[in-house]
Amino acid sequence: MPVGREHIVIVGAGFAGFHAARGLGRLLKGAADITLINPTDYFLYLPLLPEVATGILDPRRVAVPLTTTCDGVRIQLGTADLIDIEARTVHVVDPEGNPDTVRYDRLVLAAGSVNKLLPIPGVAEYAHGFRSIAEALYLRDHMVRQLELADTADDAAERTARCTFVVVGAGYTGTEVAAAGELFTRQTARRRSGLRTQPIRWMLVDVAPRVLPELDPRLSRTAAHVLADRGVEVRMETTIEEATPEGVRLSDGEFVPTRTLIWCVGVRPDPLAETMGLPMTKGRLVVDEYLTVPGHPEISACGDAAAAPDLTRPGEVTAMTAQHAERQGTHVARNIAAAHGRGTRRPYKHHDLGFVVDLGGVKAAANPLGVPLSGIAAKAVTRGYHLFSLPRNRVRTASDWLLDALLSRQVVQLGLVRGHAVPLTSGTPDHPHAP
Repeated sequence: MPVGREHIVIVGAGFAGFHAARGLGRLLKGAADITLINPTDYFLYLPLLPEVATGILDPRRVAVPLTTTCDGVRIQLGTADLIDIEARTVHVVDPEGNPDTVRYDRLVLAAGSVNKLLPIPGVAEYAHGFRSIAEALYLRDHMVRQLELADTADDAAERTARCTFVVVGAGYTGTEVAAAGELFTRQTARRRSGLRTQPIRWMLVDVAPRVLPELDPRLSRTAAHVLADRGVEVRMETTIEEATPEGVRLSDGEFVPTRTLIWCVGVRPDPLAETMGLPMTKGRLVVDEYLTVPGHPEISACGDAAAAPDLTRPGEVTAMTAQHAERQGTHVARNIAAAHGRGTRRPYKHHDLGFVVDLGGVKAAANPLGVPLSGIAAKAVTRGYHLFSLPRNRVRTASDWLLDALLSRQVVQLGLVRGHAVPLTSGTPDHPHAP
C-alpha cells in the first residue's frame, strides 16, 4: 500500500459492511486504501434464504460477489477475532487457519450478529439455525430426506415423527421458514405414494403473545391467518424445555415427536466488539449520532454491532434490522468521505419505510409506507422490494421466480451439506463467532 495514504479497514460484509465498502469505494475513488475483512467472498442477501431452502432460488442468487460490486476495495478473506484499539490493529485468521494482523488508520466495525442461544437442554445438539447458505441447503436436504424415509417406514410412529417439523421463534425468519416450509413439504409429500394420506405437521413456537411481535399488528394478523389456513400449529406464549433425538418437550408439558428442530429464536450482536474494551449496551458498541465511537473518532460502527441513537425515537437505539444496517453502512461511508473533503458529515436519521414478509406461494404481508397489504398485492410489493434491494443477480432471480411459477419444482437431495457441518453452537461460514 502507498505510504502516507489512510488505510480504512471494514470488518464484516453483511448489510452494513457491504454498503459501507461499496459506498467508500465509489466516494473516495482511490483517495484511501480500503480493506474489507470477511470470512466469505460474497455478501449474503439473507431475506431470500427461505426460497433457497425450498428450491425456488439457486443459492448463487443470494450470494453477491464482493470483488465485482465493491470497486476500489481490497477483499481479505478471514475472520477477525480481536481488535486492539491501542495498536490500531485487527487480528485475522484466514480460512486455512493462518493468522494475520491488519493495521488501520480508520476502522469500521460491521461484524453483524450471530444466533441467539438459550440454555435449553439438547438444543445445541439437535437444533439447526437458519442464517447461512449452508444452513439453507442443509435444511432443504433434511426436509426431503425425512419425507423419503417416512415413505418407506413401516412404523407409524416413526413416520409421524419424520413428518413433523418444529420451528422455534415466530419472528421474521421463523414465520417465513414455517410458511414456506409447509408448502414445500406438502407438495413434496404428494409425489410419494406412501405419504399421500399422511398428515404433514408444522409447528411454530414462541414465548411472544403473537406472530411477528416486533412488527405492525396488522402484519401479524395477516401472517397468523395464512399460517392457520395452511394448518401450521402456532403455539404462542410457549417454548421448548428440552430437545432429544426423538423430539421436543414443550413448556405446556406436551412431548412432540420430531426429527426436525429449526432454531429461529433471533440474533445477538457478534461478540467481536467485546474485545475492544469500549462502552457497550446490550452487546452493541455505543456510538454517537454520527455512528462514531465517543473519544475514538477513528472508529465507526454500524448495523447490529452498533447501539446507534434513534433520532426518530429519542432515548431509544435503532433496531437490529437489515433496513437500518444498509442505511447505516451507506451513512458511515458518506461521513468518512466527508473527512476527505467529499461531502458533509451528518447525523444518522432514518424513518422506517415499512416491512415485507414473504409467506410462500402467492401469499405475503407488507406495509410499505404504512399502507397494510396482503395477498397478491403484498406479494408483488415484496418481490419488487427484494429485486430493488439486491445489488446483483436481479435478472437471474426474476427468471428463477418465473420458472418456478411455470414448471414443476425439482425435488432431490444434493448432499452438499451434512448436519455436522452446520452445528448451532459453532456458528456458520457467514457468522463464525458463535460460541
